Amino acid sequence: MAKKDRFRMPMGMAGITRYGEETKEQIKIKPKYVIAFCVAIVILELILKFFG
Repeated sequence: MAKKDRFRMPMGMAGITRYGEETKEQIKIKPKYVIAFCVAIVILELILKFFG
């Protein structure tokens, strides 16, 4: 009879590779700065449309 206290190696993930944990972010920008930048671009476009 086989021993039940043997350990098994974890199975692969069926070819799925997870890269998210291996890379580090190069640039960290807070979301509020991104939104403020987008709003500023929209305002600039409106100004250029009406006065340019």
